[in-house]
Order: sequence, then C-alpha cells, then structure tokens
Amino acid sequence: MHALQLSRVAFLGGRDGKLNAVTDAQRKPIFVEGGCFDLRKRSRPSKQMLWIGAKLEVSVENAKSVHDAKNVQKKDKVIVISGPTGVGKSRLAIALAKKLGGEIISADSVQVYKGLDVGSAKITQVDREGIPHHLLDLVHPTQEYTAAQFCDDARRATIEILSRKHIPIVVGGTGMYLRCYLYGKPSTPKPTEEVTAIVDAELSELSQKDDWEAAVELLIKAGDQNGAKTISRNDWYRLHRALTIIRETGFPQSSFPYVGNPTEKKMISTSNGLNGQQTRNERDPGSELDYNFMCYFLHATRRDELYRSIDLRCEEMLSDSIGLLTEASWLLDMGLQPNSSSPSRAIGYRQAMDYLSKCRKAGGISSQAEFLKFLYTFQHASRNYAKRQFTWFRKEHLFDWIDALQPLEKLIEFLADEYHKPAGVTMNSEVKAQSHSMSSFELERVKSYKSENRIFRDSRACSLILDWIKKSQSC
Repeated sequence: MHALQLSRVAFLGGRDGKLNAVTDAQRKPIFVEGGCFDLRKRSRPSKQMLWIGAKLEVSVENAKSVHDAKNVQKKDKVIVISGPTGVGKSRLAIALAKKLGGEIISADSVQVYKGLDVGSAKITQVDREGIPHHLLDLVHPTQEYTAAQFCDDARRATIEILSRKHIPIVVGGTGMYLRCYLYGKPSTPKPTEEVTAIVDAELSELSQKDDWEAAVELLIKAGDQNGAKTISRNDWYRLHRALTIIRETGFPQSSFPYVGNPTEKKMISTSNGLNGQQTRNERDPGSELDYNFMCYFLHATRRDELYRSIDLRCEEMLSDSIGLLTEASWLLDMGLQPNSSSPSRAIGYRQAMDYLSKCRKAGGISSQAEFLKFLYTFQHASRNYAKRQFTWFRKEHLFDWIDALQPLEKLIEFLADEYHKPAGVTMNSEVKAQSHSMSSFELERVKSYKSENRIFRDSRACSLILDWIKKSQSC
C-alpha cells in the first residue's frame, strides 16, 4: 500500500460508495486499501464526512497518512488522564473504568509512598468502587522512588492489565512520570559507586553545615551552570543527582534526552486545528510509540474556581485529627528533614514539616497567626504547583485538552466514544478545550484572586490544631 503524506486533504463520499479525497497538493488518483482517494477533483475541500455505524460527524482534515493510522490502530490502546491538582482526575478515571472495563495505574509521585494518604489525596478503598488500582503504596517514605522506576513498574502493570483483556487507564499529574511512561526512560548512565560515595561525602558535610551556596558552587565548578540555576534551594536530592551525573560523564544532566522526547519529534503543520490548536491526529499519531496512547489533560477553564477548590482542599487535609500534620509528624519522627527526600519535598509535607519543626523547637507551642501563616504557605504552594502543571502539559503534544467543567456524564460519553472510534479520526465536541494561555479577562480575574478560608475562619477552629500541637509536639 502506498503511504502518502497529504498536506491538506478532506474525505468525501464518492458516487461509487468509496471514500474520495480532495487536496490542493495532488491531482492524480491514489488507490489504497479499503477505498479510492480521487485527487483529481477541483472542488473546495469539505471537512466533514459521515462516520457510518456510529453516525458521528468527524473531521479528518490534515491526516498524516492512512498507513500510519493503520499502524496505530493495530496497537493496544492505553488511556492517559492528567490535569492540575484538585481538578477531579480520580473521579473521572473511576467512572470511565466502570464504563469501559478498565484498571487504573496511578502516576503520582507521592501516592507511591506507604502511609502518605491524606497529603497525597490518595483515593480510599471505598472510593475506588471495586476498580483495581496499581502503583499505590509501593515503598516506605525513607526510600527513594524515581521516574525510571515508575516507568518500569507502570509498563509492567500495563502488560498485566492488557493480558486480562482490560483497559489500562493511567491517571496522575506528575509530568516527569508520564513523560517517561510515554516516551521511555532517559539515557542517563548510572554513576559508579566510587563517584556516588565521593559526592555523598561532600554534600553530607555541607548539608550538616546548612551551606547550600557552597554545595551549588560544586555543581557550577563541575560545569553545570544551568542545572545550578534550575534546582530549588535545599533540594539536596536533585543537586546530588546532577553532581554525580556530571562527575561521572563530564556532561550536565540536561545533555541526556528522553527516548522519543516529544520536543524532538517533527510536528505536522496545520492551519485549521480545532479552536486554533493542534489535535492528536494533526500531530505525530504515535506510530513510533509502543501503544496507541490516548492522552487527555483535564483543563479547569475557570482558573479562579480551581484555586478556590485547591484552597479548600488544603484546609480539609488539616481539619481531620488524623490528617496531613499527623503524617508530617510521622516523617519527622523517622529522622527525615524537610526537603531532604522525595516525600519531604512534596507539597504539603514540606510546609507541614517546616511548621512542626518550629513547633517542636518552641516546646509544642504555636500561635494562631503562625498556624494561619503555615496554611497560607501550603495553599500558595499548591496553587503554584497547579500553575506549573498547566505550563508543563502545554508542551506535551500528545495530550488533547478537555473541559473539566462539563458534566461528568458528558465527559465519560466523549471519552468512551473516543476510545471506540477508528484510528486517524478526530471527533468534534464541546468537551474539547483550548490549551492556549489565559485571556486578559481571565488573567485579571486570577491576579485579583484572594484566598478565603472556609474552615479555619476563627480562633475556635484553629484552637483544635493548636491543642493537638501542644500534646503531640512538646517532646
């Protein structure tokens, strides 16, 4: 079969019942398996065709080639759902799994840790509604768990789910986890034990002195100035990794790209994408990937409403007697320090551990103002994380954005129809959302946003927390 790159093409129903195609670039007929592309017609291309059987109006303009579409269709389908924190990914995934017969693979860098349930918003056994969940509670908080490990574990779970004739649904907001899962692990070589031991000794001494500037200077002198700029202050784990890599290889960590990095792939140009954005079928259809990944980013089209939901969620994590503060206290009891490991770097745990450390130094004493300051810091960090997630996934070209404000039933119907449609076909739907930056009106509304507590509004609510601190952090 001849694989043809079409720059601008539309499919029309021919008189003979076959599919015809009209393009400005070609004018000779091309016969392919399953129909005829009649490229001699001079009429204006139409965007629409009737999907017989499903009776859905779809757009297939800018399809790369029938050959690639067939290759994708032969692969097993895997659904990937991401979105900002607090947008409702788990709720959507469970409903979709019940509809399609799926199993869920968590792609959350905190939910892999045992005992970190409240601060990671880990879904409870009851709320899972009998749907199997994978990659939760894998390791103890004193252990490190990397994106490369996630890639191996998630791919293994995918194979197992497909072997049961179920549908893998990967759900989470950790961008690095999902990038590794989709495109493969980075090609970074593993440092030798000798280099690792030397870096361990150097950074351990500086960490005990709390001399972050001197530690960063080691990375700069080694030749990774850009890495030194991007690593957050007191993020000793990432500094350790960057320093071991450049000491081992002579090259900075950024020199080792991910396998199949999406930024290195050729994108198919388009002038008529849905709402001005590229859709999955106008990009690389994934012929080089292991699976037919169907990726969606659950977009909160009202950013201020998302922020309000995030703020309330932070309050709820602190209102329970066995909540985030209890889990953070447990991490401190293990000897972990804030920002010293993956769990203690996680948003919520880092702020809570900082706050409780100060409370312990004060003999278990804290004021209402100090608690509210901690709460504000926690909420602010959570909102900033959501903002970074939007930025990250705008660069992930496999993801189609869908409107989180649509009714759950409509979202489920759309995703189920998308799963069952043939490869190479794009469905038009009001569920689709644009991935562009906010309008000036939306930006102004977000800029004017002010956090207003709904639980910790008075001294009575705060006193419950302060009493708990006095009893549990006075040692």
